[in-house]
This record gives sequence, C-alpha cells and structure tokens, in this order.
Amino acid sequence: MEETKPQAGPATWRIILAFLLDFFTAFFVLGFAVASVAGGRTEEGFQLNGLPALILFALVIAYFIVFNRYLGGTIWKRILKAQR
Repeated sequence: MEETKPQAGPATWRIILAFLLDFFTAFFVLGFAVASVAGGRTEEGFQLNGLPALILFALVIAYFIVFNRYLGGTIWKRILKAQR
C-alpha cells in the first residue's frame, strides 16, 4: 500500500509577507486614486480626512474580499505562491 502524504501548504512567512505587501500596495494605489478624485493630493503624496478616508478603507477591504473570493487570490499571493 502506498502512503499518501498530505500536501504541504505555503510557508507562513510567504502568507504574512503577501498580506503586508497587498495591504501597502492597495493602500497606496487606492489612496492615490481616491485622493486624486477627492482633491487630497499633496506634494508628499496624499492626505485624506473624513469621507474620502472612509472610502479608502472600504476599498481596501473590498480589494481583499473581491480578489480572494472571486479572482483566486490577491496580486501578491499569486506572485509569492502563498495561496492555500
């Protein structure tokens, strides 16, 4: 009889690194986009207060939900092969 080995998932460090990179990527890209529309761009980058800031946080959360649920994983999960 052959013993079947359970397939090992990705290393924990890959999962954590993918999450951090996804968070910072989504925050800066979406933050710049929201700031461009809402007029919150500065010379140093962007500054959001009130409703634009809430919209940014909602978009970052939506990024994780949509990419993980409907697109098979976030951008950095795919790059780092950190999908479970």
